Amino acid sequence: MSTNRKSRIPEILKSHEADLLADWTRAQVGAPGMAGRIKEAELRGQCETFLRLMQEASQGDNLANVAAPEWSAAREMLGEVSRSRGEQGFSPSETATFVFSLKQPLFARLRRELGKDAEALAEETWRATELLDKLGLYTTEIYQKSREDVIARQQQEMLELSTPVVKLWEGILALPLIGTLDSARTQVVMESLLQRIVETGAEVAIIDITGVPTVDTLVAQHLIKTVTAARLMGADCIISGIRPQIAQTIVHLGVNLADVITKASLADALAVALARRGLTVGRSQAQA
Repeated sequence: MSTNRKSRIPEILKSHEADLLADWTRAQVGAPGMAGRIKEAELRGQCETFLRLMQEASQGDNLANVAAPEWSAAREMLGEVSRSRGEQGFSPSETATFVFSLKQPLFARLRRELGKDAEALAEETWRATELLDKLGLYTTEIYQKSREDVIARQQQEMLELSTPVVKLWEGILALPLIGTLDSARTQVVMESLLQRIVETGAEVAIIDITGVPTVDTLVAQHLIKTVTAARLMGADCIISGIRPQIAQTIVHLGVNLADVITKASLADALAVALARRGLTVGRSQAQA
């Protein structure tokens, strides 16, 4: 439905602000799942702020385009509400209800003002529906993006926690890897290892892949990149945890690890690292 008639919605938002605010707040307080999750005073404040911003944005009669500059303040406020609701554990539909619950109070005022003009009432009802639907969907989009950001941050934190660089000896670091080694994790592995090499001045780094279930061409390439980067920082790398199955796979794939020292166990790798540092480990003689 389209019309060139100037919308009455901005006027109704302003003249019925107090009633709209009261009915809108009441509708949300009584909504399922809202009890005890947000204080009524806080909710009322959010509603009051959004109604004011909605009034200001609608003065230009640009109700069809909520992406327009005049709606920027309203969008920003909705974004804050959506993110806070996400942190409070609200679902996407519960978050969008903040906007959608305004429909009934607004439609009631439209009927009171325009009930005698069926065509005008239909036009304004459609405009209000289209506007609130777009704003409601916007809250859902922001909510989803904020949740995705939280998940991405948690994944990054888990990656960092799953790649600890341990100082085994003076000048010797160990990086035990457990699980799948993909491109994202390789980047974290490389950054963590290089940072520790800089901090400790280590000359030898042991990358232990005992906990890596499979080694394919991509994993092997990631390992080679990490070894190359460490060498550029002045540290030699030893790859330990080369099980018979992994050794066969590497040979079958034709991956060239000729320039890299490989050992079957972390203990064997540590012995090589100590030897490179001119150190040996032996049993102490029992005192007489």
